[in-house]
Amino acid sequence: MEFQAFPKIARYSRDCIISEKIDGTNASIYIGEDGEFRAGSRTRWITPVDDNFGFAMWASKHKDELMLLGPGHHFGEWWGVGIQRGYELSERRFSLFKPCTAIPACCHSVPILYTGPFDTEAINGTLASLKLRGSQAAPGYLKPEGIVIFHQAARVMFKKTIDSDDKPKGAI
Repeated sequence: MEFQAFPKIARYSRDCIISEKIDGTNASIYIGEDGEFRAGSRTRWITPVDDNFGFAMWASKHKDELMLLGPGHHFGEWWGVGIQRGYELSERRFSLFKPCTAIPACCHSVPILYTGPFDTEAINGTLASLKLRGSQAAPGYLKPEGIVIFHQAARVMFKKTIDSDDKPKGAI
């Protein structure tokens, strides 16, 4: 029998990053070291023929700009008109989850709302502020979905929604 080590335990009192949770569909761009280029959804590779809300078609049209992201997986949210809440937009946007130093002109970044100690008051205050002020991703839109909390030491994400956070997603 192979030995199984017990996993390390992250310290609770470490920093976190809280970003706006945008209500769209998960999307990704993959760029290989050899220049391979792919578009993906949360669960599969997609193409303009087998697409997810037009993301693969958009990605293929913006391939030259997106290649500036460099090698690796680049995850984000594909959102806007016709996707989930729509945010009263007339277009669709790709917002990257991780801030980049050289973000292509065709992309956006998911807004960072708080960086600091992992703290329940900070989390609840950030969520309350988002509810009061509205979306940072789409200024003027007053029904944002919620927040994503990334605990840096544990490398774990949590989400809190403004409405129905106490219910499982399928029960809403």
